Amino acid sequence: MPHAPLNLLTDVAGLSVGHATDIALGSGVTVILFDEPAVASGTVLGGAPGGRDTALLDPSMTVQTVDAFVLSGGSAFGLDAAGGVQSGLRAIGRGFPVGPVNVPIVPQAILMDLLNGGNKDWGLHSPYQDMGYAAFLACATGPFDLGTVGAGTGATTANLKGGIGSASAVSSTGHTIGALVAVNAMGSVTIGDGPHFWAAAFEEGDEFGGLGLPAKVSAADRAMTIKGLRLTATTIGAVVTDARLAKADLHRLSITAHDGLARAVLPAHLPLDGDTLFTASTGKRDLVSPADLLELCHLATLVTARAIARGVHAATALPYPDAQPAWRDRWVLPGA
Repeated sequence: MPHAPLNLLTDVAGLSVGHATDIALGSGVTVILFDEPAVASGTVLGGAPGGRDTALLDPSMTVQTVDAFVLSGGSAFGLDAAGGVQSGLRAIGRGFPVGPVNVPIVPQAILMDLLNGGNKDWGLHSPYQDMGYAAFLACATGPFDLGTVGAGTGATTANLKGGIGSASAVSSTGHTIGALVAVNAMGSVTIGDGPHFWAAAFEEGDEFGGLGLPAKVSAADRAMTIKGLRLTATTIGAVVTDARLAKADLHRLSITAHDGLARAVLPAHLPLDGDTLFTASTGKRDLVSPADLLELCHLATLVTARAIARGVHAATALPYPDAQPAWRDRWVLPGA
């Protein structure tokens, strides 16, 4: 299935993306901003999640739409980031109307990057509210950076540096769907000790190296390789489509997006993961037939898996002693 022109979440009409990155801190924030309130849902399948306003995404809850999604490092401290995004949205009059007041709806998921070597001695208040506002101001359509940026700045996996990844696809009836993921997994995105990605079967072109799968995957390659307990983790992200979908449909889309996570990370959804995936519809295109939803669920799996591999493939190591190596440090020759 071909990707859209940018092969990024911003291929989906009706949204923009912004990053705030602090290399010294070893952390950052990524914002997905919707031009208009977007119908949204999501699913939390990791055993140790951290989030804000995630309960309202359940299809049985009253609020149907959101103004933005926030992905952040900082563990629970990072939950301040949504407040900065709310400040930006409130300043432009966005939000759910409650009498004369507009309340911006900004679900957020956080990942654990507190032990990656960055300077976390920030004083009384965390920097994440300011970083959330900065990422909001940085939101733009078109290309955006992948790898060690935004919420992926301090992200790691079992064996390699993690980061921000994104991918898109176009359905047979012309609907666009995209994923943006901050890859910070307990498990491994690559097979054994080699360069091949678990998501290789879904790769479009050479978007994460074009290596395909190894000739054989051994029992040793499938053995569980996870971070030590000092580096608990969470893979967080969002899948968005321009197809007009109901909240219940988007909930199902989030479940199939998690299938993509499980195809790209081994193991996934562990007790110390906080794996959380949001979904949303910008509603720009009506469905042609009921089969469209089935295809979008299928594509949600694929774009999530591809985005995860791209996040690791694009990452660069943090400039700290004993920092986790990046994929390109191990398998791309200097100057290549």
